[in-house]
Amino acid sequence: MPGVPEVTDPFAWVVIAVFVIATLVRKRSLYGKGVPVFSPRYAATGAWILFAIFWLLLVPHFAFVQKSYIEGFLSAAAVPASLYTAYLVWTEKRDLSTLTRSIALMGLIYVPFLTLAPLQEWLIETTTNNAEWLLAVLGYSPAIVAGDLGYQNTFQFVLPNSHRIEVSVILACTGIGSMSVVSGLITSTEASLSRKLQAVTIAIPVIYLANILRVAFIAVAFGKQWFQFYVQEILFLFGASDPYLVSYFVSDRIISQSLSVVVLVGLVWALLRVNPELFEVIEDVAYIATGNEYDIRRALN
Repeated sequence: MPGVPEVTDPFAWVVIAVFVIATLVRKRSLYGKGVPVFSPRYAATGAWILFAIFWLLLVPHFAFVQKSYIEGFLSAAAVPASLYTAYLVWTEKRDLSTLTRSIALMGLIYVPFLTLAPLQEWLIETTTNNAEWLLAVLGYSPAIVAGDLGYQNTFQFVLPNSHRIEVSVILACTGIGSMSVVSGLITSTEASLSRKLQAVTIAIPVIYLANILRVAFIAVAFGKQWFQFYVQEILFLFGASDPYLVSYFVSDRIISQSLSVVVLVGLVWALLRVNPELFEVIEDVAYIATGNEYDIRRALN
């Protein structure tokens, strides 16, 4: 992620490593002279505390660098949620081993793309090429040029007044975050391998195709300046001064990010029919959010 990799990239590996350790040792404790010197509870509690610190480091990046209020809010909300989860794990008030395992699996999928340049370049350029194909089908043909990272990942539009608009595809635009979340949730459950595979083969193509539509929409909306209304108000809202950015803020920060949350929630709802064990994770999250026990599966019949 531009602006923070020097801090969060190596720290992300540490966080995920601790989650993996907590998952692997969750049924064993190490004793010295009959006294427990290490237990899964220690590892899991530490993992969730580190997770809170990780999200805290990302809040300024999302809120002030990326100017994404949705991601900034979610990052900020993840801090107390992670600390409360650490408290629940430490006090053993609730068994959150499935949720802990899901974070470990999400990280094992996502962090390599976050930190390893060859994987990141391949995914970003593949997403760019697929979005370029969709734009061509729709009748748009922007030039593809190298972006700040040196990848061929930037759409270049030229307006009638010769002003150039450039839209770069970065890692956050590839859908790998959502794919990691959903894959981690699915594979962390106690469902059979066949049903896990069925759910994954449904989720990944849906997320990726929806993301290609999102990238193409943002590129053409920004490149063609579709949403140039309430210019001063939107510039004030996002703390910007370049009027050409208004269409970008509306298409990406407002429309696309809002719809992404709706699509992800809808997809998880559909996956519950294939993998009802996901209810356990959802009930864990509901307990963390409210402090109350819920039998959501029974409530929804």
